[in-house]
Amino acid sequence: MKIIYDAEVDALSIVFRQTTVTTKHLAEGIAADYDSQGQLAGIEILDAVKRFGGEETLRQIVIEGIGPTARG
Repeated sequence: MKIIYDAEVDALSIVFRQTTVTTKHLAEGIAADYDSQGQLAGIEILDAVKRFGGEETLRQIVIEGIGPTARG
């Protein structure tokens, strides 16, 4: 998984896997990418700083439940 923030266009992308995708626009400025099997491959959010309440929010990434004791 890769999280990318492009400050030039204020876009946040979360890429779960690199593959050929089909994009579905979910709402104004929010899109989801799906692979050929219909599995979620990524998400893009435009106007990210405005949507998340400021740059400081984007600097705080916490992933819970990941590690040796996590169950999937």
